[in-house]
Amino acid sequence: MAGMKVSKPTLRKPMTASRHKPVRIGFIALTDCAPLLVADALGLFVKQGVEVELSLEIGWATVREKILYGQLDAAHSIVGLGLPLRLQQNGISCPAIVPFVFSLNGNAITLSMDMWRRGVRDAASFAKLIRSTPQRLFTLGIVAQTSSHNFLMRRWLMSGGIDPNKDVRLVVLPPTQMVGALSAGLIDGFCVSDPWNSLAVSRGVGWCPVISEDLMPGHPDKVLVTTETFADERKVEHDGVLRALYESCVFCDKISNREQVVEIILSSGYLRASREILRAALVGPFDNGVKPREDVESFYIFHRDGANQPTHSKGAWLLNEFLAHGLIPPGMRELAAIEVKKCYRPDLYHAAIDDMAATTKPVVKKRKLQTT
Repeated sequence: MAGMKVSKPTLRKPMTASRHKPVRIGFIALTDCAPLLVADALGLFVKQGVEVELSLEIGWATVREKILYGQLDAAHSIVGLGLPLRLQQNGISCPAIVPFVFSLNGNAITLSMDMWRRGVRDAASFAKLIRSTPQRLFTLGIVAQTSSHNFLMRRWLMSGGIDPNKDVRLVVLPPTQMVGALSAGLIDGFCVSDPWNSLAVSRGVGWCPVISEDLMPGHPDKVLVTTETFADERKVEHDGVLRALYESCVFCDKISNREQVVEIILSSGYLRASREILRAALVGPFDNGVKPREDVESFYIFHRDGANQPTHSKGAWLLNEFLAHGLIPPGMRELAAIEVKKCYRPDLYHAAIDDMAATTKPVVKKRKLQTT
């Protein structure tokens, strides 16, 4: 994979709406957007005095462009969307920040049933299949180069001795297109968030060899991306959004609330998935197509283990993944290290949340993220 070309950017402040306009938050139809939908359905934004307008987007590239040009004030986003915006986007820099983390874990790798019939059970057996069929280049889908899905897919491939840059082809597809592409034989597998893994399994077109927890337990997955401009010029609304999302994540993280979370997602009409499909990763059991995994408590971590804090250690993990997978040239490490600290903003999180956190008293278990 070619490294991301980084040049000295022209700083661009996104257009900002006047104060009387609602806060426009973008998202993609995924099970892990639950905290956003729950906050809206339970009136948590209203409780904080913030008028919010949710905007369903078709893909992460659209989210990126709308943040860049000020058409969204914030977004439920893949973990790596903000840093490249600070470095360069078509020669224009955007002061993107991450003041809140929605969730840890939450993804799975799904492969076609044809690969199962050919004897693939893990990355090592996939490597054997690749060697035995040199005339074929297997194609695997990821949702973005800067997403945890790319990191997970590449690390899984490498664990079996597969070079993700030479031995397979990685293509970027919107999450909503993954199952259709797999069913049509256009791709041989993918890494994505639910409900799309569970949908592939339920339709009999795929199976899941691994989930996030198997490969990179506790990795940051979805974050709130916004801009310095929004945080500075609309501070009251910014803090209100964070407080509402914090309360929603606490709610969503409790297994006892997950049935209600499923019903809220269903009633929103945003996700085209059945109750059974949504329950798979939220309530369990998660069916990987081979045998169900009964415990899904850590499939999504919405609040436990300090999940919501945009710590500098999470930023450092992201930078290491970018460097490990060739997304930033080694010579740009110093600049990227500076920008990632400006991107991940624990100060903004604590300014908005600390008084709420003091009453919640969550149990925090420190996790050491894999960085090599």
